[in-house]
Amino acid sequence: MPHELKLGYMIGYWGAQPPAGVPVALAEAERLGFDSCWTAEAYGSDALTPLAWWGAQTSRIKLGTSICQLSARTPTAMAMAALTLDHLSGGRFVLGLGASGPQVAEGWYGDDYRKPLGRTREYIDIVRQVLAREAPVELDGEHYQLPLHGGTGLGKPLKSITHPRRADLPIYIAAEGPKNVSLSAEIADGWLPMFYAPRVDGFYRDALVEGFARPGARRTAETFEVACLVPVIIADDVETAADMYRPVLALYIGGMGAREVNFHNNVFGRMGYEGEAKLIQDLYLDGKKAEAAAAVPTRLVEDVALVGPREKIRDDLEMWRASAVTTMVVSGATEQLRTIAELVLG
Repeated sequence: MPHELKLGYMIGYWGAQPPAGVPVALAEAERLGFDSCWTAEAYGSDALTPLAWWGAQTSRIKLGTSICQLSARTPTAMAMAALTLDHLSGGRFVLGLGASGPQVAEGWYGDDYRKPLGRTREYIDIVRQVLAREAPVELDGEHYQLPLHGGTGLGKPLKSITHPRRADLPIYIAAEGPKNVSLSAEIADGWLPMFYAPRVDGFYRDALVEGFARPGARRTAETFEVACLVPVIIADDVETAADMYRPVLALYIGGMGAREVNFHNNVFGRMGYEGEAKLIQDLYLDGKKAEAAAAVPTRLVEDVALVGPREKIRDDLEMWRASAVTTMVVSGATEQLRTIAELVLG
């Protein structure tokens, strides 16, 4: 059934330099009634510092990370940052977490990427123990041990000195594969998809339902959040708009991962674009980036983005309202945010 959509403003991670105009755009997003704003990290700027710096100039909008990478911080360090930001923001922080991929986890952080689902489960268990503050934190896991096995042998279980503002601080998981989506529904409060196609909404709902049905699941479909990045490109014709997004899709489908392990490529394969995704990847990894972008079908762009004239976008929004997505996360300068707010919020 169609439902109301909330809006989030994606600040993202930085390129070579900090992005310009964020304070102005963020203030406008808050004025327009956006529900949340989101920062990210890859292997340059971090997600927490910009969120605290720019978020300090806001009063209502939720402050989320999309995402903090598991390998960047130990679980207790992540919990410390989360409870700190939650206090400073008056209870507006949303902790978005993700495992990233092996190239970043092992190449940038020197961390073992294997078994990301089990690791995510243990990581969030520890974070929730810190936030609950019911007892000293302990876990005898495969990936994390608190206290540490070995070492000096002098480690002891500890409880946070600072009392968290909320034991139920919301935790969202970035996930693409069905097993990870189900894990999100089981142990988290929300899911952060990157490429979502309302056309195959049933696939995502099935994965979520599996997680909700597991013993001890935290949420139901009615109380679970799905905050999805949705590119919005307004132009006089669809092809002009699609051309603006094709290079980004070619980068993720073709170049964000190794040939044998590219989770983004797999997403589009599951949407029915397996042949196209392989061609795009082959072209991209052969250095033919322009050809890779040109090989991205228009219908693929339309599956995951809102592109074309304003009237078409208004019509296409109905597919998103009928999907599992609860928040559309968008980007752009102030004028773009105003237009999107008019279309989505009315």
